[in-house]
Amino acid sequence: MTGPRLTSLAQTLPASVPFVGPEAQERTRGAAFAARLGANESVFGPSPKAIEAMQSAASEAWMYADPEAHDLKQALALRHKIAPQNIMVGEGIDGLLGTLVRLIVGRSDTVVTSDGAYPTFNYHVAGFGGALHKVPYQGDFEDPSALFAKAAEINAKLVYIANPDNPMGTQIDGAVLTKALDDLPAGCLLILDEAYIDTAPAGSAPEIAINDPRVIRMRTFSKAYGLAGARVGYALGAPDLIEAFHKVRNHFGMSRISLAGAVAALADQDHLTETLAKIETSRDRIAAIAVAHGLVPIPSATNFVAVDCGQDGAFAARILDGLIAEGIFVRMPFVAPQNRCIRVSCGTDDLMDLFETALPKALNVARG
Repeated sequence: MTGPRLTSLAQTLPASVPFVGPEAQERTRGAAFAARLGANESVFGPSPKAIEAMQSAASEAWMYADPEAHDLKQALALRHKIAPQNIMVGEGIDGLLGTLVRLIVGRSDTVVTSDGAYPTFNYHVAGFGGALHKVPYQGDFEDPSALFAKAAEINAKLVYIANPDNPMGTQIDGAVLTKALDDLPAGCLLILDEAYIDTAPAGSAPEIAINDPRVIRMRTFSKAYGLAGARVGYALGAPDLIEAFHKVRNHFGMSRISLAGAVAALADQDHLTETLAKIETSRDRIAAIAVAHGLVPIPSATNFVAVDCGQDGAFAARILDGLIAEGIFVRMPFVAPQNRCIRVSCGTDDLMDLFETALPKALNVARG
């Protein structure tokens, strides 16, 4: 009797989950978290109109979703003033990244990212046998010049940048990114992950022609729109690249319920505006709590705040463990020197109160 005959590549890969979810931690600790402030979800919730649309669509869940996501593409095209042919809808940015890497990266193909940047991208590159090269952050910012220089050095096929950044919450001015594109080597594609662009200040998105073949932009309904559990993302790019997704994508990866919710959420811009105001208020509250306890908040353009704990990663990890012991779910960056921080998602006043009460206790444990 033999087991499954995995590919030679799969045999070399670890069986891992890039992020340990709060549910797994709750099972381990035998208790639910009082405050879920680690996954950068929007606790402010989706538009009531999106909820209503999803509830209505639930009765149609016996049907497959439209594999072309026609209604959502049309709504996005109208919103962004582009053609539907420039849009690909998928199972969140994570799903779209996996499809794109499958299209472009083969065994030993070179790819560039920042050391400590969003790890799920790295997971996909490893899964298709790519050779991942990393450059350090410049302070707490992604460094386009260094990324593009490394891409030229190794003839990379892909470069990944998140703007605003996860896990640090910082953003690069759009004009700086636009100018940096002059140094992107020929034949290299920039993946611009804009998951948090809705929460960023004006001017954060670079002015790039939608048909520019050098760039593919990825956005999501998981953050400001409050639909993380629905798994709806979309890519914006040149028609030839968007068309190529049909070669390998999961055509029935979306649900009717998710698509209906996204269409309704996109139409309710008033709710989005209200949510963005709540996020800004919560960012200020997290920053104030951090400062009150001698910590340094890093200015954020996202729906979370990275808090510099002032020492090394081991100290930050002790603070994180102390918060978890108090029932506060937070996360921290994986790589030094960013791992001197903890990362706290925005939340309601009640959740911020819980964080404010728990933080000094966690600090006492970490220092004691």
